[in-house]
Amino acid sequence: MPRYALKIEYDGGPFAGWQRQASLPSVQGAIEAALARLEPGAHTIAAAGRTDTGVHATGQVAHCDLAKDWDPFKLAGALNAHLRPQPVAVVAVARVEDDFHARFSARERRYLFRLLSRRAPAVHDRGKVWRVPHPLDLAAMQAGAAHLLGKHDFTTFRAAGCQAASPVKTLDELSIAQVEAPNGLEYRFTLRARSFLHNQVRSIVGTLERVGAGAWAPEAVAEALAACDRARCGPVCPPEGLYLTGVAYPEDPFA
Repeated sequence: MPRYALKIEYDGGPFAGWQRQASLPSVQGAIEAALARLEPGAHTIAAAGRTDTGVHATGQVAHCDLAKDWDPFKLAGALNAHLRPQPVAVVAVARVEDDFHARFSARERRYLFRLLSRRAPAVHDRGKVWRVPHPLDLAAMQAGAAHLLGKHDFTTFRAAGCQAASPVKTLDELSIAQVEAPNGLEYRFTLRARSFLHNQVRSIVGTLERVGAGAWAPEAVAEALAACDRARCGPVCPPEGLYLTGVAYPEDPFA
Protein backbone atom coordinates (compact mmCIF):
# COMPACT_ATOMS: atom_id res chain seq x y z
CA MET A 1 0.00 0.00 0.00
CA PRO A 2 1.41 3.45 -0.87
CA ARG A 3 2.42 5.54 2.15
CA TYR A 4 1.92 9.30 2.30
CA ALA A 5 3.26 11.98 4.62
CA LEU A 6 0.84 14.77 5.51
CA LYS A 7 1.85 18.24 6.70
CA ILE A 8 -0.99 19.59 8.80
CA GLU A 9 -2.15 22.89 10.32
CA TYR A 10 -4.88 23.11 12.92
CA ASP A 11 -6.49 25.30 15.54
CA GLY A 12 -6.47 23.17 18.67
CA GLY A 13 -9.23 25.11 20.41
CA PRO A 14 -12.20 22.96 19.34
CA PHE A 15 -10.39 19.66 19.84
CA ALA A 16 -9.61 17.44 22.82
CA GLY A 17 -6.05 17.13 21.53
CA TRP A 18 -4.54 15.26 18.60
CA GLN A 19 -5.27 11.69 19.68
CA ARG A 20 -8.47 9.96 18.62
CA GLN A 21 -11.04 9.65 21.41
CA ALA A 22 -14.29 7.73 21.52
CA SER A 23 -16.66 10.56 22.44
CA LEU A 24 -14.66 13.79 21.99
CA PRO A 25 -13.52 15.61 18.84
CA SER A 26 -9.84 15.16 17.95
CA VAL A 27 -7.60 16.19 15.08
CA GLN A 28 -6.65 12.59 14.38
CA GLY A 29 -10.31 11.59 14.30
CA ALA A 30 -11.15 14.40 11.88
CA ILE A 31 -8.43 13.40 9.41
CA GLU A 32 -9.21 9.69 9.66
CA ALA A 33 -12.87 10.45 8.95
CA ALA A 34 -11.84 12.45 5.87
CA LEU A 35 -9.69 9.53 4.68
CA ALA A 36 -12.66 7.21 5.08
CA ARG A 37 -14.64 9.43 2.74
CA LEU A 38 -11.95 8.89 0.09
CA GLU A 39 -11.39 5.18 0.71
CA PRO A 40 -14.17 3.53 2.73
CA GLY A 41 -13.04 1.59 5.77
CA ALA A 42 -11.06 2.15 8.93
CA HIS A 43 -7.95 4.32 8.80
CA THR A 44 -5.22 4.85 11.39
CA ILE A 45 -2.70 7.65 11.03
CA ALA A 46 0.40 8.25 13.13
CA ALA A 47 1.69 11.72 14.02
CA ALA A 48 5.06 13.15 14.97
CA GLY A 49 3.65 14.42 18.25
CA ARG A 50 0.41 14.06 20.20
CA THR A 51 -0.55 17.62 21.03
CA ASP A 52 -2.79 18.28 24.04
CA THR A 53 -6.21 19.92 24.21
CA GLY A 54 -6.03 23.51 22.96
CA VAL A 55 -2.54 23.22 21.42
CA HIS A 56 -2.20 24.37 17.81
CA ALA A 57 0.01 23.30 14.91
CA THR A 58 1.42 24.89 11.79
CA GLY A 59 3.78 22.02 10.97
CA GLN A 60 2.43 18.75 12.37
CA VAL A 61 3.40 15.68 10.31
CA ALA A 62 1.47 12.42 10.07
CA HIS A 63 1.55 9.45 7.75
CA CYS A 64 -1.11 7.18 6.32
CA ASP A 65 -1.32 4.13 4.07
CA LEU A 66 -3.87 4.08 1.26
CA ALA A 67 -4.94 1.49 -1.27
CA LYS A 68 -5.00 3.88 -4.21
CA ASP A 69 -1.93 5.43 -5.82
CA TRP A 70 -2.91 9.07 -5.26
CA ASP A 71 -1.36 12.13 -6.82
CA PRO A 72 -0.15 14.02 -3.70
CA PHE A 73 -1.55 17.37 -4.86
CA LYS A 74 -4.98 15.87 -5.53
CA LEU A 75 -4.93 13.96 -2.23
CA ALA A 76 -4.34 17.18 -0.29
CA GLY A 77 -7.23 18.88 -2.08
CA ALA A 78 -9.57 15.94 -1.55
CA LEU A 79 -8.77 15.74 2.17
CA ASN A 80 -9.29 19.46 2.66
CA ALA A 81 -12.65 19.26 0.91
CA HIS A 82 -13.81 16.64 3.44
CA LEU A 83 -12.23 18.39 6.43
CA ARG A 84 -14.24 21.60 5.94
CA PRO A 85 -15.51 23.42 7.95
CA GLN A 86 -13.28 22.11 10.74
CA PRO A 87 -10.19 24.23 11.49
CA VAL A 88 -7.79 21.63 10.06
CA ALA A 89 -5.89 21.82 6.77
CA VAL A 90 -3.50 19.48 4.99
CA VAL A 91 -1.00 21.96 3.54
CA ALA A 92 1.22 19.41 1.77
CA VAL A 93 1.28 15.71 0.90
CA ALA A 94 4.28 13.65 -0.19
CA ARG A 95 4.68 10.02 -1.26
CA VAL A 96 7.23 8.42 1.08
CA GLU A 97 9.03 5.10 1.48
CA ASP A 98 7.27 2.29 3.30
CA ASP A 99 9.66 2.57 6.26
CA PHE A 100 8.94 6.27 6.83
CA HIS A 101 7.27 6.87 10.19
CA ALA A 102 6.07 10.32 11.19
CA ARG A 103 7.03 9.77 14.83
CA PHE A 104 9.96 7.35 14.84
CA SER A 105 11.76 8.78 11.79
CA ALA A 106 11.71 12.32 13.21
CA ARG A 107 15.01 13.86 14.29
CA GLU A 108 13.70 17.13 15.75
CA ARG A 109 10.50 18.84 16.89
CA ARG A 110 10.06 22.61 16.95
CA TYR A 111 7.61 24.53 19.11
CA LEU A 112 6.58 28.16 19.41
CA PHE A 113 4.90 29.68 22.44
CA ARG A 114 3.23 33.10 22.18
CA LEU A 115 2.89 35.15 25.37
CA LEU A 116 1.09 38.50 25.16
CA SER A 117 1.79 41.17 27.79
CA ARG A 118 -0.97 43.78 28.05
CA ARG A 119 -3.68 44.81 30.52
CA ALA A 120 -6.63 44.38 28.17
CA PRO A 121 -7.83 40.90 27.20
CA ALA A 122 -6.76 39.55 23.81
CA VAL A 123 -9.47 40.04 21.21
CA HIS A 124 -8.22 39.10 17.74
CA ASP A 125 -5.74 36.58 19.16
CA ARG A 126 -8.11 35.16 21.73
CA GLY A 127 -7.37 31.46 22.13
CA LYS A 128 -4.09 31.86 20.23
CA VAL A 129 -1.89 33.48 22.90
CA TRP A 130 -1.43 33.40 26.67
CA ARG A 131 -2.21 36.91 27.88
CA VAL A 132 -0.72 38.22 31.13
CA PRO A 133 -1.64 41.69 32.44
CA HIS A 134 1.79 42.73 33.73
CA PRO A 135 5.09 43.75 32.08
CA LEU A 136 7.89 41.21 31.63
CA ASP A 137 11.68 41.53 31.72
CA LEU A 138 13.05 39.99 28.50
CA ALA A 139 16.69 39.93 29.64
CA ALA A 140 15.78 38.16 32.89
CA MET A 141 13.81 35.50 31.03
CA GLN A 142 16.68 34.99 28.59
CA ALA A 143 19.10 34.58 31.50
CA GLY A 144 16.82 32.01 33.11
CA ALA A 145 16.35 30.16 29.82
CA ALA A 146 20.12 29.80 29.37
CA HIS A 147 20.22 27.38 32.33
CA LEU A 148 17.94 24.94 30.50
CA LEU A 149 19.91 24.57 27.27
CA GLY A 150 21.71 21.29 26.64
CA LYS A 151 21.29 17.81 28.09
CA HIS A 152 19.61 17.62 31.51
CA ASP A 153 17.31 15.59 33.69
CA PHE A 154 14.07 17.55 33.20
CA THR A 155 12.08 15.83 35.95
CA THR A 156 11.15 19.24 37.39
CA PHE A 157 9.59 20.25 34.07
CA ARG A 158 7.79 16.97 33.40
CA ALA A 159 4.10 16.23 33.97
CA ALA A 160 3.45 13.83 36.82
CA GLY A 161 1.76 11.39 34.44
CA CYS A 162 4.43 11.59 31.73
CA GLN A 163 5.08 8.13 30.27
CA ALA A 164 8.49 8.82 28.69
CA ALA A 165 11.07 6.17 29.57
CA SER A 166 13.60 8.77 30.75
CA PRO A 167 13.40 12.39 31.94
CA VAL A 168 16.76 13.13 30.31
CA LYS A 169 16.39 15.29 27.20
CA THR A 170 18.63 17.60 25.18
CA LEU A 171 17.18 21.05 24.56
CA ASP A 172 18.94 22.37 21.45
CA GLU A 173 17.29 25.80 21.38
CA LEU A 174 15.36 27.96 23.80
CA SER A 175 15.27 31.50 22.49
CA ILE A 176 12.94 34.36 23.39
CA ALA A 177 12.14 37.31 21.14
CA GLN A 178 10.13 40.42 21.98
CA VAL A 179 7.94 41.87 19.23
CA GLU A 180 5.47 44.72 19.06
CA ALA A 181 1.83 43.66 19.36
CA PRO A 182 -1.36 45.72 19.16
CA ASN A 183 -1.47 47.68 22.42
CA GLY A 184 1.13 45.47 24.07
CA LEU A 185 4.22 43.32 23.64
CA GLU A 186 4.41 39.71 22.52
CA TYR A 187 7.12 37.33 23.70
CA ARG A 188 7.86 34.41 21.39
CA PHE A 189 9.56 31.37 22.87
CA THR A 190 11.17 29.04 20.31
CA LEU A 191 12.18 25.54 21.45
CA ARG A 192 13.92 22.76 19.50
CA ALA A 193 14.74 19.22 20.62
CA ARG A 194 14.69 15.69 19.28
CA SER A 195 11.77 15.02 21.60
CA PHE A 196 9.99 16.59 24.54
CA LEU A 197 8.47 15.34 27.77
CA HIS A 198 4.76 15.74 28.44
CA ASN A 199 4.06 19.37 29.44
CA GLN A 200 7.78 20.22 29.23
CA VAL A 201 7.31 23.30 27.05
CA ARG A 202 4.40 24.68 29.05
CA SER A 203 6.25 24.04 32.32
CA ILE A 204 9.33 25.87 31.04
CA VAL A 205 7.39 28.86 29.72
CA GLY A 206 5.29 29.12 32.87
CA THR A 207 8.46 29.14 34.99
CA LEU A 208 10.19 31.72 32.79
CA GLU A 209 7.12 33.97 32.97
CA ARG A 210 7.64 34.08 36.73
CA VAL A 211 11.22 35.16 36.10
CA GLY A 212 10.06 37.88 33.71
CA ALA A 213 7.50 39.09 36.23
CA GLY A 214 10.19 39.40 38.91
CA ALA A 215 8.82 36.64 41.15
CA TRP A 216 11.84 34.38 40.45
CA ALA A 217 15.49 35.24 40.00
CA PRO A 218 17.04 33.79 36.82
CA GLU A 219 19.33 31.62 38.96
CA ALA A 220 16.28 29.99 40.57
CA VAL A 221 15.61 28.23 37.26
CA ALA A 222 18.94 26.41 37.55
CA GLU A 223 18.15 25.48 41.15
CA ALA A 224 14.72 24.11 40.17
CA LEU A 225 16.25 22.08 37.34
CA ALA A 226 18.93 20.60 39.61
CA ALA A 227 16.34 19.65 42.23
CA CYS A 228 14.70 17.11 39.85
CA ASP A 229 11.50 17.70 41.78
CA ARG A 230 8.18 18.49 40.09
CA ALA A 231 7.16 20.54 43.12
CA ARG A 232 9.97 23.01 42.31
CA CYS A 233 8.49 23.87 38.89
CA GLY A 234 6.74 27.18 38.32
CA PRO A 235 3.12 27.30 37.18
CA VAL A 236 2.27 25.33 34.04
CA CYS A 237 1.00 27.87 31.51
CA PRO A 238 -2.23 27.32 29.57
CA PRO A 239 -2.14 25.55 26.19
CA GLU A 240 -3.56 28.20 23.89
CA GLY A 241 -0.24 29.92 23.17
CA LEU A 242 1.54 26.71 22.12
CA TYR A 243 2.17 25.69 18.49
CA LEU A 244 3.94 22.68 16.99
CA THR A 245 5.68 24.50 14.13
CA GLY A 246 7.81 21.84 12.50
CA VAL A 247 9.28 18.37 12.43
CA ALA A 248 12.68 17.56 10.89
CA TYR A 249 13.65 14.28 9.23
CA PRO A 250 16.93 12.98 7.77
CA GLU A 251 15.42 13.93 4.40
CA ASP A 252 12.62 16.47 4.13
CA PRO A 253 9.67 14.56 2.58
CA PHE A 254 8.08 17.82 1.38
CA ALA A 255 11.16 19.32 -0.29
